Amino acid sequence: MPLFLDDDQTMLADTVRPFMAERAPVRHLRALRDAADPTGFSRDLWQSFAEMGFTGVLVGEAHGGLGLGQVEAGIILEEIGRNLAPSPFLSTSVGAAAALASAAAPAQARFLSRIADGTLIAALAFDEASRHRPTRVAMRAQRSGNGFRLTGEKRFVAHGHVADLILVSARTAGADDDADGITLFAVEQGAAGLTATPERLADSSLASHLRLDGVTVDADAVIGEIDAGSSGLACVLGAVRVGAAAELVGVAAGAMRMTVDYLGTRKQFGQTIGSFQALQHRAAHLYAELEVARAAVLKAQQLLDTGDPQATRATHVAKALSGLASTLAVQESVQMHGGIGMTDDYDIGFFMKRARVLGELFGDADHHADQLARLSGY
Repeated sequence: MPLFLDDDQTMLADTVRPFMAERAPVRHLRALRDAADPTGFSRDLWQSFAEMGFTGVLVGEAHGGLGLGQVEAGIILEEIGRNLAPSPFLSTSVGAAAALASAAAPAQARFLSRIADGTLIAALAFDEASRHRPTRVAMRAQRSGNGFRLTGEKRFVAHGHVADLILVSARTAGADDDADGITLFAVEQGAAGLTATPERLADSSLASHLRLDGVTVDADAVIGEIDAGSSGLACVLGAVRVGAAAELVGVAAGAMRMTVDYLGTRKQFGQTIGSFQALQHRAAHLYAELEVARAAVLKAQQLLDTGDPQATRATHVAKALSGLASTLAVQESVQMHGGIGMTDDYDIGFFMKRARVLGELFGDADHHADQLARLSGY
């Protein structure tokens, strides 16, 4: 399978890139931060995503979407990362769309069309502790009438305070650390007993601490099969991990672009600092690492789209490599900007903060290296 975009995918990239650069530049994030915006993103910008068809990239045509795949979603996410565009695209258009693909027909009819038209914001509530351990689930789902009562807490739920739909992993059988016995539920905004406490993260985004105190849902809220939600959870995590990896590649590319531009204009000793061989070597090294990460992400996207059994391994590789490449990119960028790189007057610091938060989301490089080693029998 060739590691480059086909003609249709290239056309999509040529559409997305100028749109993001014009409608969602980095200064848009700065404005939201300075205003201490309580939503965490612009609903007007999100609606413009919907008008372009981006929000329904993974939603089937029967529900008003484009019916495309992870490669196309990754094209959009890379440009989101390149411009640091704050949006619920990863959790809604990628994560929720992937989860609802295995939902019953009534749930699909109820939610997927709203994802496609941009009227629904979704959040993913999987983690319960400071480290990413999605199969460690202490939240309990007890049968109640024809449904369930959910009790427990979830942490680091991006957009959880404004989400219309929250996908929650809860335990319907077994002990907290069992891989089996997990079920996915769709919890709607305003459910009695649901509270969300948002906290601002280092990159100015908002993530919530959710508390579910006996939240009642009916049987239609179950996504996938009861007690077999770990397989559905793995499917969603595969999609959002490779999506986050694509966004990290975009963050790294945006930081590198800004730095190369700076190297071509900043002068010392009567010449641009980009002419200094030491800085050229560092820029070349960064470019090589970024291309390796981009190739790993594209490979994982392609394998997910074809349902290849090696997709899980490729996803771990993609998230790990993109995390390492983005860390290198933002660190080198700040250093090559010199002292001003540490000031708030320059946007390069925003890239470092976003890379730090996004690198932790759905598992950092160490987590995925460990998972890959376990799959290899170590």
